Amino acid sequence: MRNTNHDHVRGIAQALAAAVLFGLSTPLAKILTGSIAPVLLAGLLYAGSGIGLSSWMLLRKLRRQPMTEAPLIRRDVPWLAGAVLFGGVLGPLLLMLGLARTPASSASLLLNLEAVLTAVLAWVVFRENVDRRVLLGMLAIVAGTLLLSWQRPANVVFPWGALAIAGACLCWAIDNNLTRAVAGGDPVQTAAIKGGVAGAINIGIAMAMGYRFPAALPLLATGLLGFVGYGLSLVLFVLALRSLGTARTGAYFSTAPFVGAALSLLLFAEHPGIAFWLAGALMALGVWLHVSERHVHEHAHEALAHNHRHRHDEHHQHTHDFPWDGKEPHTHPHVHERLVHSHPHYPDSHHRHRHS
Repeated sequence: MRNTNHDHVRGIAQALAAAVLFGLSTPLAKILTGSIAPVLLAGLLYAGSGIGLSSWMLLRKLRRQPMTEAPLIRRDVPWLAGAVLFGGVLGPLLLMLGLARTPASSASLLLNLEAVLTAVLAWVVFRENVDRRVLLGMLAIVAGTLLLSWQRPANVVFPWGALAIAGACLCWAIDNNLTRAVAGGDPVQTAAIKGGVAGAINIGIAMAMGYRFPAALPLLATGLLGFVGYGLSLVLFVLALRSLGTARTGAYFSTAPFVGAALSLLLFAEHPGIAFWLAGALMALGVWLHVSERHVHEHAHEALAHNHRHRHDEHHQHTHDFPWDGKEPHTHPHVHERLVHSHPHYPDSHHRHRHS
């Protein structure tokens, strides 16, 4: 039987990798805002994600690679549609508008707000457990975000750029919680659909507003950035959701702005003031409180039937009603019998129980 911490460690690695890819994309997208309108840039980034991942799926099919992930089904459609609307249309549009009005380093750190809003929605709306340590981490990140948000030049009456980025974070927080419902399905398929639909909608809006495609080189660069920073990042994020749950995955993903801020300082030779560093310290404290949390207690798994990629660990002790070659991981519909035990765990697809 596998070590029960294996999925947890792998989930952390996936969430951090997703954070690095997305974090690097923010200051690079800032460069492109000078030559591409924000609404068109948002569309091209997601289109690059959708086209790249769809090509990956097609290549996988042409090579006749065996399917190891559960396909999306009809009941996943409402959840995925909501995720596309908030995370693929409204979120990137608001981010691009914010980036055009906010220094790249501050914009990168402001994106920490996504983790806080993700955790709050998971806790309050979707009843996912978030303990005192995670709450304190959220408060530290909020304090840092507020400190950053109200830095503004003397000639600016209201920080509209910061407000737009905060709105993008709220949209992505809703997206993250909706995506959790379909995290058991093929993550490449999920991310490809989100990227393709969101890209088409945003590009359509841009065309209706009179914008036109940029030259070939900026267009190619934007598509490649979208594939890596949005597409591959989202695939890794969905995989992490399976092992860590929404709030914890969001907490690890909140390291993305630090990656972006570091690159911004190098690319744009910005000289942030003391408020920037104080905000960064508060956010770093919040992230540390999140990632150092440990959750252990006796809990019950109620009977459950579902389909996802899995191995035969302590939560998957079922038999097969079909010939099985013994290879793992594999994918098929299976049933979990009721089980009561105690071990370190997070609110993944098998640990979404209530707490007294």
